[in-house]
Amino acid sequence: MTTQTATLAAHLTASHSEPRLHLIPARRGVAARLAAGQSVTVINTHGKQVVDTWAFNAADTTEFMSMEHSRTAMLRLIPRVGDTFVTNRRRGILTVTADTTPGVHDTLIAACDIHRYRQLGVHDHHDNCTDNLAHALEALGLAAALTPAPLNLFMNVPVGADGAVRFVAPVSEAGQSITLRAEMDLVVAFSACPQDIMPVNDMQPTDAHFLIA
Repeated sequence: MTTQTATLAAHLTASHSEPRLHLIPARRGVAARLAAGQSVTVINTHGKQVVDTWAFNAADTTEFMSMEHSRTAMLRLIPRVGDTFVTNRRRGILTVTADTTPGVHDTLIAACDIHRYRQLGVHDHHDNCTDNLAHALEALGLAAALTPAPLNLFMNVPVGADGAVRFVAPVSEAGQSITLRAEMDLVVAFSACPQDIMPVNDMQPTDAHFLIA
């Protein structure tokens, strides 16, 4: 049994309700529905993979988890256990209830898109988180009018004393995870970020998993 397999098995064993383990394929996106009170645990299966994360009111996708509103509510850039992300209508949507990582995540950086990759010199198609979100929602028969700024789980974007930001490899290790509790009926969407030009995913996009309980 590999380390990653053993870790996933441990997550399954630790669940107090019937577990539902889902794959977030490398470079792709997936979405799922959560009822209020359910929790989702996002597992960094291989350790250095950023997972762009969005949440939408299940009844109205024009209400969504908002990073700018959440930073105002939390009064910090990086969430801690106990912090609640809020929507663009300032209502609680996801609360961090556990985090086995060093606690390094990002709330500043927009989802990658075709325009970002063109800036980086890619002129052919490149998988991107903006398209991944659209495809993930489409699979559930949903759509969003815009791409909200994501919660970039496991992403490492240090902010210097001079206000400058840098993109560096995640500090999370294989099998580490973060758990978020739904504060309303919602749709959560994930993208295993396909960035392979900047060191966002340590230059090697991989699978991740999530567990609903």
